[in-house]
Amino acid sequence: MSKTVKHILAAVLSLVVLVVAVLGIYVIYLEANYSRIADSTKAEVTATTSTAGVVNVGQTYTAATYNIGFGAYTPDYTFFMDEGYMADGTKTVGTHSCAVSKESELSCTNGDISLLSTINEDGTAPDFILLQEVDTDSDRSYHVNQRSLITDAFPGYTTYFAYNFRSAYLAYPLGEPIGTINSGLLTLSKLRASSSVRRSYPIDESFPTKFFDLDRCFVVMRYPTSDGHELVLVNSHMSAYDKGGTVRARQLNVISSFISSEYAKGNYVIVGGDFNHALCGSVDLYESQQLVPDWVAKLDSTELPEGFSVVQASNLDDVASCRGDDIPYEKGVTYTVTIDGFIVSGNVTATTTNVDNGFEYSDHNPVRLTFSLGASA
Repeated sequence: MSKTVKHILAAVLSLVVLVVAVLGIYVIYLEANYSRIADSTKAEVTATTSTAGVVNVGQTYTAATYNIGFGAYTPDYTFFMDEGYMADGTKTVGTHSCAVSKESELSCTNGDISLLSTINEDGTAPDFILLQEVDTDSDRSYHVNQRSLITDAFPGYTTYFAYNFRSAYLAYPLGEPIGTINSGLLTLSKLRASSSVRRSYPIDESFPTKFFDLDRCFVVMRYPTSDGHELVLVNSHMSAYDKGGTVRARQLNVISSFISSEYAKGNYVIVGGDFNHALCGSVDLYESQQLVPDWVAKLDSTELPEGFSVVQASNLDDVASCRGDDIPYEKGVTYTVTIDGFIVSGNVTATTTNVDNGFEYSDHNPVRLTFSLGASA
């Protein structure tokens, strides 16, 4: 073997050793900075001028749930973890992991605020607002504090915030690293809750999935009612990218057990959020030139505890709440599905509407709820 070849092999070996060492150090760094947020912790509360009082049985209230997608998702935005197939079998994969610019991030966030401010049929803001994927200080969203921007835009509300993603620096994907993430669930309410608690969902804690997935949770706000019970309002965000749906099944068992116990006490229960399940049992309801992607799980009414139901949107057949992120959004081409909405107990009368915003500011459309406590006659 010539000296030149030996030098080349030595250099290659040194490079391999260096790469392995760097990866090892990085894994140690991730492990050292990884921890799950404890279960049953208090949500962070920002007290404003909202009224302390009771929710009146028989009175009509409004709410909205909306996954704002950390302010990144313009209609042409695609996400690197999303994969799919066109109807002819062509594979499709998204591109980005971060918002394309700070200007785009602010534009989407301000668009979300404007949309929510007038989302009711009469052009007003709802009594309760449930938001998911709200960033506070993340590299992917250019450190725009969405929580503060949204809270400041609704000064008559009390806000409740719980983190479900606090990560060390994620050097993945290599071309556009996600970086550090601080993100969570934000709930705004015209009435002050008597308590607010973050509850943990089971997640996939295998290596390396645990570093890149959210620390999934749901947040429980309790409001006294005029008949001596409570309205238990839940803001929830269940897992996506769960092959086989095993983790989501465990999460569904957790939330089902919780809401069933609350209903048994005579309380009124409303669960809103991003369920990452096709609600109302349909995965192929909308026109598309793509196949149904692997990440879509189906939620059948038989999987809900007794006395609970999904509130089917009045315009379910026409408007979806979520789009696929493997290709830019094009109506009738991109896969769409309704995975956002509300589940209510049998003593709540409710209707919902999927708000058609054309996925202008997020890969989700908001869902609006009109409800009253007390079963319909």
